[in-house]
Amino acid sequence: MAVHGNTIDEELKAQGSGSDNKASAEHPSPQTPGPNPLADEVRAGLTQTPKRLSSRFFYDAEGSRIFQEIMHAPEYYLTRSEYEILDTHKSDLVTLFAAGGYEVDLIELGAGDGLKTKLLLEHLWENQVAFRYVPVDISEDALEGLVGTLRRQWPSMTVRPQHSDYFTALERLSGETHRHQTPTRRVVLFLGSNIGNFTRTETVTFYQNISSRLLPGDLVLTGVDLQKHPAVIHAAYNDRQGLTRAFNLNLLRRINRELDANFDLSAFGHYETYDPESGEARSYLVSEKAQQVQIRALNITVPFAYGEVIHTEISRKFTRAQIEQLATDTGFVLTDWFTDCKAYFADVVFQKQ
Repeated sequence: MAVHGNTIDEELKAQGSGSDNKASAEHPSPQTPGPNPLADEVRAGLTQTPKRLSSRFFYDAEGSRIFQEIMHAPEYYLTRSEYEILDTHKSDLVTLFAAGGYEVDLIELGAGDGLKTKLLLEHLWENQVAFRYVPVDISEDALEGLVGTLRRQWPSMTVRPQHSDYFTALERLSGETHRHQTPTRRVVLFLGSNIGNFTRTETVTFYQNISSRLLPGDLVLTGVDLQKHPAVIHAAYNDRQGLTRAFNLNLLRRINRELDANFDLSAFGHYETYDPESGEARSYLVSEKAQQVQIRALNITVPFAYGEVIHTEISRKFTRAQIEQLATDTGFVLTDWFTDCKAYFADVVFQKQ
């Protein structure tokens, strides 16, 4: 699929190992949270029935590397589709962000490597819009890699990384924005169809929480994977190269390493489903035999029956009507809707009322 300027594959290759670069000593690392959330997740998730683990723990260094490969997979349309949208409509989006002569606080929730966001940053920079970029992520490695890349490319760009959960960062930034002397619009980016990883109830709660931390006129740009032919969606999470399988199994490898567990990765498989009626794709790890796993750091032993699953991810797909209703239910109005050429994906703009 052709896009304007560089293709996404060219951009990924240009980054090389950039995500492994660390912030220099003159740019200290972002604030570090305290407790061990992985331990809490594993204890809670693997001692309940049915078993489950949150997909947010996929992204250690190896998981991030595998996901870079997934983005190249021919079946995985999501990243290419959103890249096309942002590249094609970056001028429209920047005009929306800075309308009325406002300065812009561009706050990205789950920034990752910032691949797609750089399209917007470059356009803001080239058009001399006054802005600061605030990437928020729970992965310190991802943040440091992103900050290092940005400071090499745009040394004088204002970048304020936040290593924290989303709402802690928004709360902190809310007070700072109120103190600005120049009128400032907060623009929250939630790209990559991360919205799809929530249940319906969680989605409403999430956007209500965002709304409560914004002022009238502030914006949220959300990436949304749209409902389409079921075979297209199923293939995206069940690629022929086995990358998604490796991505899921790496979560067990991470638990082995960080929590001194003894998961036998060869004794687990990957199973993917998509229900076109609910619009939900679900990922599972499946125990291929009856077995017991010791997690020594937690002092627990977890039994698995043959065929028992661990639910690792939900990826919901949406209709326009559902997104319009979400805006209405959470204090926003949907003002703009941008899609790729196949209408597989949308980037939508919510404005705080």
